[in-house]
Amino acid sequence: MSTDALLMILIIFSINIVYVTFFTVRMILTLKGYRYFAAFISIFEVIVYVLGLGLVLDNLDEIQNLVAYAIGYGTGVIVGTKIEEKMALGYITVNVITTEENKALPGLLRDRGYGVTDWDANGLEGVRKSMQILTPRKYELKLYATIKELDPKAFIITYEPKAIHGGFWVKTVKRGNLFK
Repeated sequence: MSTDALLMILIIFSINIVYVTFFTVRMILTLKGYRYFAAFISIFEVIVYVLGLGLVLDNLDEIQNLVAYAIGYGTGVIVGTKIEEKMALGYITVNVITTEENKALPGLLRDRGYGVTDWDANGLEGVRKSMQILTPRKYELKLYATIKELDPKAFIITYEPKAIHGGFWVKTVKRGNLFK
């Protein structure tokens, strides 16, 4: 295989990583409501897409170019999702169920800056403490670690809220006082 053929494979592979990374990030931004930023990213996404696809279509008789395109696509999905994880846009709601003995857990989490609503619940093995905690996604792993540190046996379920309105926590975030 010639140097030009290897260079073409590398270019197509790289272009597709960039394209799919843009595509993935744009899609996530759109879903999170950042439509203008997503539209701006789509400009670059389309330019890169047309360049990469053009290179493959111009050299369709070279199967290695198509393979590089496909592998670049898959790699771009991974890179795009990793970037989105680092951006950590939005919020998560974490539902925690703990044993009755650990009544102090809601207060300990509040002391660390988390907004916690708690209530008594009944489980298979008796009375439990149930909590709902709202936090920015960028603090998600820190919250899990904190909960596991304070109650290693806690049952944790996470979901992403679509809309948030009212409550002390929203006011705290708007004032920039979260986790200070």
